[in-house]
Amino acid sequence: RPSFIIILADDLGWGDVGANWPATKDTPNLDELAEQGTRFVDFHAAASTCSPSRAALLTGRLGARNGVTRNFAASARGGLPLNETTLAEVLRAAGYSTAAIGKWHLGHHGRYHPSFRGFDYYFGIPYSHDMGCTDTPGCNLPPCPACARLDAAPSHMRRDCYTEVALPLFENVTIVQQPVNLSSLAALYAERASWFIRRARRPFLLYVALAHVHVPLAAPCGGRPRRRAYAAALRDMDALVGSLKRAADGAAHGAALLWFAGDNGPWAQKCELAGDVGPFVGAWQRPRGGSSAKQTTWEGGHRVPALAYWPGRVPANRSSAALLSTMDIFPTLVALAGAELPPNRRFDGLDVSPVLFGHSDTGHKILLHPNSGAAGKDGEIEALRVAQYKVFYTTGGARACDGSVGPEEHHEPPLIFNLNHDIREQEPLDVASREYQDLLPAVRRAYAEALWDIATDNVSVADYSQDPAAIPCCSAQHVACRCHAAPAALHPHTEGAGQLC
Repeated sequence: RPSFIIILADDLGWGDVGANWPATKDTPNLDELAEQGTRFVDFHAAASTCSPSRAALLTGRLGARNGVTRNFAASARGGLPLNETTLAEVLRAAGYSTAAIGKWHLGHHGRYHPSFRGFDYYFGIPYSHDMGCTDTPGCNLPPCPACARLDAAPSHMRRDCYTEVALPLFENVTIVQQPVNLSSLAALYAERASWFIRRARRPFLLYVALAHVHVPLAAPCGGRPRRRAYAAALRDMDALVGSLKRAADGAAHGAALLWFAGDNGPWAQKCELAGDVGPFVGAWQRPRGGSSAKQTTWEGGHRVPALAYWPGRVPANRSSAALLSTMDIFPTLVALAGAELPPNRRFDGLDVSPVLFGHSDTGHKILLHPNSGAAGKDGEIEALRVAQYKVFYTTGGARACDGSVGPEEHHEPPLIFNLNHDIREQEPLDVASREYQDLLPAVRRAYAEALWDIATDNVSVADYSQDPAAIPCCSAQHVACRCHAAPAALHPHTEGAGQLC
C-alpha cells in the first residue's frame, strides 16, 4: 500500500506558484513538482480560513457537519469535536504510521491535542505563528514586539498581536521551546519530516502543515521593502517542499503519493505581506470595498494551488480542470489504503482516484462554500459552485489593505457568474437572460438538496469556550510563558528528549 505525504501551505495565493502564474519566480521546487506530476487548476479549500479548512481536510466534511466553523483561540478549551474521526485515525487503524508536523489549529488542550487525534508523532505549533509573541518577530502588520524577557506587569495586548503569550513548540505533548525561534522553524520541520520518513514503519501518513506564508514572521523586516520579506518566506517554503520531495524519493522509493495544497487564499489585509490571487480578483466586490480573498467566498478566497506527485502513478506534466476540494484527500487516501470510511456520517469529499491517475477530469458537480468571516453566519452555506457557475446568495468583503470591509449583501434571486467567460467574477449574468433562467431551477434544486443533506446528517458541535488555563505555557511565572533552559530536544532527534517543561 502507498505511503502519503500531505503538505498544506498557509494563506498561499493561487498566483504565488510559478506553474500557475508565470510572473512568479520564487517557487522552483513547486514548479518542478508540477512538471513531474499533475497540477489541479480548479482546486478549492473547504473554507477560506484556518481552522475550518484544516478540520474539513482531516475529516472530509464541511464545518456545517464537523462543527468547526471559525478559528480557535490560543485560550480555547475545545477543538475539532472528539466524535469526529480524522484521516490519521482511519489510517492508523489500517496499520499506518502517522505523523503531523507544523501548525495544528484544531485544539491543543487535553484530548484535542494532535497526539490524541490519530498521530503517533507530533512536532509543531498549536496555532498560527502570529498568535503568540516570539524573540524573532520578523514582518507583520501591524508590527509585533518581541516577547518580554524580564518578569513584569503584563503588557497591553496590541491589535493583531499577542504579547502575553509566547508561541510554543511541541514535540508530542511536551513544550520543547517557548517562544519558538521562527528563523529556524522551517529547518526543524525539514529535519523532523526527514527523520519520520526514514524511520517510519511502512506504510505511513505524514501531514505537514507549514507556517508559511500566513505572515512572514521568520524574515526580518529591517529597512527592506516588505514585498521582499514575503518573497523570502515564499522561497523558504518552496525549499522546504523540495527537501520533503527529495526525502520521499530517497526513502519511500516511489511508493509515496505527495499531495500539496493551500489552506485558503491570501490574507489581503496584510498588504504587501500577502500573497497573489492571480486572476481571481473578485472584481464585482472590489468597488464595494473590502478584500475578495481570504475569509470570503470569492474565488480568490477558495481557489488554491494544488499539485500531486507520485512517480509512475500520477501522470507527469499534466493539468486537470476537474472541480476538486481539499475534502477529497480524505476519501481518496482511504480508498488507496484499502481502508473503510467511518460509518454513520456523510462526506463532502469524493474519491478522486480517477482524476489523480489521469483517467478522468470529472470532479464535483456541486461544491459548497461556507461563510468564513467576511459575511453571513460562520459556517452557513450561502455560496456554491455548480459546474462552471458561481452562485452567491450572500456576498461581502473581508478587511482589505486599505482598512475597508465590504458590506454584507443578500441576493434573491442569487448572483450567478459564468467562470468560463468571467474568471474575474466581474459581471453576473442578467437575471432576464435565457442562460440565467435556464440555469436557475437547477441551482435552486442543487442548493436545497445540499442543505437538506446537511440538516439530516450526523452533525457535530465544536466547543469554542475559552479559559486562560488552556493556554500552552511552559513557565507561568514569566510574563510571556518563557522557557529558561536550552532545549536539548531541538538538536538531531533523540528518543525521550523534550522534558524541558
